[in-house]
Amino acid sequence: MSNGLNVCGSVTGLPTPTHTIPALQAQNNALHIPLGKLARCGDLYGASEPMQNLFQMIGKVAPTNANVLISGESGTGKELVAQAIHQLGKAEDKPFIALNCSAVSPQLIEAELFGHERGSFTGAVRMQKGCFERADGGTLFLDEVTEMSQEMQVKLLRVLESNRFCRIGAEEETGVKVRVIAATNRDPLEAMQNGTLRSDLFYRLAVFPLNLPPLRERGEDICLLATLFLAQLNEEDSGNKTFSRTSLRLMNEYTWPGNVRELKNVVHRAYIMAEQELELLPAVNPAKTMVSEQVGDCVTVQLGSKLADAEQRLIYATLGHCGGNKTLTAEVLGVSLKTLYNRLNEYQAKLFLGDVIPHARPYSVPGRNQ
Repeated sequence: MSNGLNVCGSVTGLPTPTHTIPALQAQNNALHIPLGKLARCGDLYGASEPMQNLFQMIGKVAPTNANVLISGESGTGKELVAQAIHQLGKAEDKPFIALNCSAVSPQLIEAELFGHERGSFTGAVRMQKGCFERADGGTLFLDEVTEMSQEMQVKLLRVLESNRFCRIGAEEETGVKVRVIAATNRDPLEAMQNGTLRSDLFYRLAVFPLNLPPLRERGEDICLLATLFLAQLNEEDSGNKTFSRTSLRLMNEYTWPGNVRELKNVVHRAYIMAEQELELLPAVNPAKTMVSEQVGDCVTVQLGSKLADAEQRLIYATLGHCGGNKTLTAEVLGVSLKTLYNRLNEYQAKLFLGDVIPHARPYSVPGRNQ
């Protein structure tokens, strides 16, 4: 591998220009994390035992043609795992096509997967290849596969069993050879039990199941990844910024419901705001579930609070209780996933403008190990 890295092994270099390594090493020395413990698998990094185990599993399944089902909370890096499996597999020089099933309407997902012929429906002005056809010979990554309708799950199952499909409006089937890697932020067994995921599709996809650990269970990886993100930002900006001692302590105290994605965004925002030392508290505080008082599983707000503030506190508390799973959070709150995303985007905009709710403290789920 380039840059002195052994994929799914120990790091002997970094995926950044060599002059950033001293800064990264200096930060790691302050954290008492030996850089030699850092391992890389594709674009995934980790020194913790859960990630070392994950890298070993990726190394075992990648050279095979087995379908893989990846489960894990939002932001844990499911697509990066899929990309690593593809890059380490036999078809690394073939296409890697990704489709987020929750981002495509039920009316359009069949056309996205299988394509369509010209004139097959209103607006089909030309023939269009679908994801399966474009991924022929390579890998198709289906993210949030449990959001697919039961009808589409049946059609997907048939393709997995026969390696053949039919474009919308076509009379003849098309044969393909595609490795399918699917992912979900739900518990696959629970999804199967409640009917969200068909059992026959589950067993066809989960030839080799992988479960990604949430960031809060990755120990030393939190500071290590933050340091890596900072080194990359310093490299891009020709900077020499560092983390404050308060920020280093905060990293391990916060539960990171948004996982690695949240950590990366928080570091980036703190970097933009910092002159020299990054302070994560202003960047992470609104994302720490905004609860003024919490008793057991209840969230309370003070009389006189604005309704919008109370709603925000409830949404963040529920998001933390659901481990960052936005689909589950939307179900618990009784709103659509689109509505939840709209609210979170509004709160992020307020955060960027400095509208922070005062006197907030982190929400902790009773019985959960922090």
